[in-house]
Amino acid sequence: MTNSLHPYFGFAGNAAEAMTFYQSVFGGELQIMTFEQGGAGEFASNPQAVMHSQLIVNESWFLMAADSEDATSEGHSTPRITVAISGSDNQLEAQTAQFNKLAESGNVVMPLEKQMWGAVYGQVVDKFGVTWQFNIGG
Repeated sequence: MTNSLHPYFGFAGNAAEAMTFYQSVFGGELQIMTFEQGGAGEFASNPQAVMHSQLIVNESWFLMAADSEDATSEGHSTPRITVAISGSDNQLEAQTAQFNKLAESGNVVMPLEKQMWGAVYGQVVDKFGVTWQFNIGG
């Protein structure tokens, strides 16, 4: 597997609606998981909000989105965009180095750690305010 780069949208409570619309535009397979379905309902202000969704158009082209409490609390009417980088297990060292470079003058939101879905995952906001999600292996 080579690296892949995919947009990740943070919507203010309407991720399911937006992703359903994108499916009507681009086609593909839509998967939506709420916080409750993902086992995190007790931690969310709305357990039925979208924890993660993805629209798979083909093997190399897909969109992802979630309902973002950050977007809601900041009063955003437009989505917050996050860059999601996915890689295979053999890219762990290289992508960890990339994560660490972004973090040098940025802010680690979630350190790179093994997650319940099997991948090593982390989030960092760089010095320009761009959020980067790394999902490696799994």
